Amino acid sequence: MKQILVPIFLFTTLLASAQIDVGGIVKRKAEQRVQQKIEQGVDKAFDETEEGIKESAKGDKDKDKNKDEEGQSDAKNDSKTATEAPAKDSKKSLSTYSKFDFVPGEKVMVEDHFAQVAVGDYPVDWNTNSGGEIVQVDGKDGKWLQITKEGVHLPDYFTDLPDNFTLQWDVIVNEEFSFYSGALDVTFLSTQNRQKLNDFTKYSHPAHALRLGMHPTDAGGGKGTVSIENWDASGARVIDNTVSNSKFHSKTSNFVHVSVWRQKQRLRVYFNDEKVLDIPRAFDGSVKYNAISFGYGGGGNTEDKYLLGNIRLAVGAPDTRSKLVTEGKLVTRGILFDKGSDKIKPESYGTLKDIAGVLTEYADIKVTIIGHTDSDGDDASNLELSKKRAAAVKDALSKEFAIDASRMETDGKGETQPSDKNDTEVGKANNRRVEFVKR
Repeated sequence: MKQILVPIFLFTTLLASAQIDVGGIVKRKAEQRVQQKIEQGVDKAFDETEEGIKESAKGDKDKDKNKDEEGQSDAKNDSKTATEAPAKDSKKSLSTYSKFDFVPGEKVMVEDHFAQVAVGDYPVDWNTNSGGEIVQVDGKDGKWLQITKEGVHLPDYFTDLPDNFTLQWDVIVNEEFSFYSGALDVTFLSTQNRQKLNDFTKYSHPAHALRLGMHPTDAGGGKGTVSIENWDASGARVIDNTVSNSKFHSKTSNFVHVSVWRQKQRLRVYFNDEKVLDIPRAFDGSVKYNAISFGYGGGGNTEDKYLLGNIRLAVGAPDTRSKLVTEGKLVTRGILFDKGSDKIKPESYGTLKDIAGVLTEYADIKVTIIGHTDSDGDDASNLELSKKRAAAVKDALSKEFAIDASRMETDGKGETQPSDKNDTEVGKANNRRVEFVKR
């Protein structure tokens, strides 16, 4: 099989670079994919789909039953625009993230769920040389920015990126995404090229820029890819590499949670629980990066689309040991929960592991775990939810990391002790937090 794939890949690459019509090749490739799926077992795919439908139906009932403190009611006022198929997101638990070491920044600076943008509109606090629209997706909460045309999308709120920050976002693609369509490019920009939209498309080589690319289909059709490029002051490329990954693949996992962690020059990138890049000197230490753009190269299939959602930027390097041991109080916004629920999201594993490490090292420390919510929803319900979330954290630390349960007490304050204003998404995100107080 490898002997066959190599000449096919070289041939299709030459055709694509020569701008020859590749419609026939695409059709044959699609037929080969179908046959491959049959050989892998269609029954298994149907079983997974059926299970996903059941879970989606259960989730809808839960949403109707429980009012969400995180602004869920905002989305219900809009008409629904859905993608042609639900996003596939395999069931995950904390244990599936056992190697995940991502710890988000201490303070949330950006929290964008597009909650205030009407379905069908483009966000007013973004700029583009192309276009897009806000949609809703079957099987997924919230709203999403749908990108279908070649172009660049620049959020206005990224204006001052420090040397240490974390950035997270979610991506969904359609299941039939073509290999010949472009990647989703996420570019970190310097001051001098921030406002030049046409200067940092996929064809340009902007000075002092770093670009991540993610594509849900590789040349063989069995995986996705992640790539990295950066340029020096003259626009010359310094790093250029592409690697395969299995976490983001349109056929099997067309949803992915992306986490980016910058520590001065170092860059770490995670797709779900997997660290896909770890570059010691990706960022130029002499350059001030102050903007981030999302770009799509368009191409092979006009039906292909990227959907962006749940964008979060946090700053500050957490110092768990100092906060908990020396100061006696640790506040974290890195433990996240499903909406209106006390179920801990698996991407919280890195934060829990960090805290558990300190509690293991200092076995004499006892703590009170306190949950906090924002002000959306009913006061009494939020109070009860905050207590349940604190209890869930205690349970996770005990079961997943063997921290003695007798060392931990729990409490919840609901919305009564805000750390920020409750009139913006950022303020609400900062208010949704978990505190560890030494006793």
